[in-house]
Amino acid sequence: MIEVQNTKRVVLLPPQFKNNGAFLNNSYVDVSGWGHLRVEFIVGTTNVIIGSTDTSHAPKIEADDAVGFGSAADVEGAALAAVIGADDSNKVFAIDIDLRKSHKRYHRVNAPTAGNVTGANLCITATLSDPQIGPSSAAEQGLEELVQA
Repeated sequence: MIEVQNTKRVVLLPPQFKNNGAFLNNSYVDVSGWGHLRVEFIVGTTNVIIGSTDTSHAPKIEADDAVGFGSAADVEGAALAAVIGADDSNKVFAIDIDLRKSHKRYHRVNAPTAGNVTGANLCITATLSDPQIGPSSAAEQGLEELVQA
């Protein structure tokens, strides 16, 4: 199997524009059965800071054993070094998590939030890899359609 076909993609935050507040529809990924998680912050045009909960905290990953995230905890070491800056247009930032360590089942970005000037375009994706059992279909890879040429 081709290595990229041993992955699963999940959209955590659909592409959107936000000014002054939390991005909408922040979702989670179920990491059960996978050994590695990469979360990518794909930044479009921005002139504001992007952080977690507010614009003074770097984006970070939190995890919980329940989908409701009622007792979510920060994943140790799973935060960017700093907030995404107002001058970071058209860049990609990533956080890698070794899931073979003790981690909870569901992961998401903690409250991605944009500052207040004009706004930010952002999309967040998750890529799962190192599966216990390899995905055998496009759907199991998180794809709507897969064309192989």
